[in-house]
Amino acid sequence: MAKAASIKIKLLSTADTGFFYVTKKNARTKTEKLSYTKYDPIAKKHVEFKETKIK
Repeated sequence: MAKAASIKIKLLSTADTGFFYVTKKNARTKTEKLSYTKYDPIAKKHVEFKETKIK
């Protein structure tokens, strides 16, 4: 069987609240680490979320 093109990743908040989102990305076309500005409900503001591995 071939490897799946999309993999699950965890987007972890840079505000050190421990909040995270789980999403998918295409590992073949997006080889760099993802970084998004999203809402952190614990910090109650928009902060940057960076990609980490799901353990």
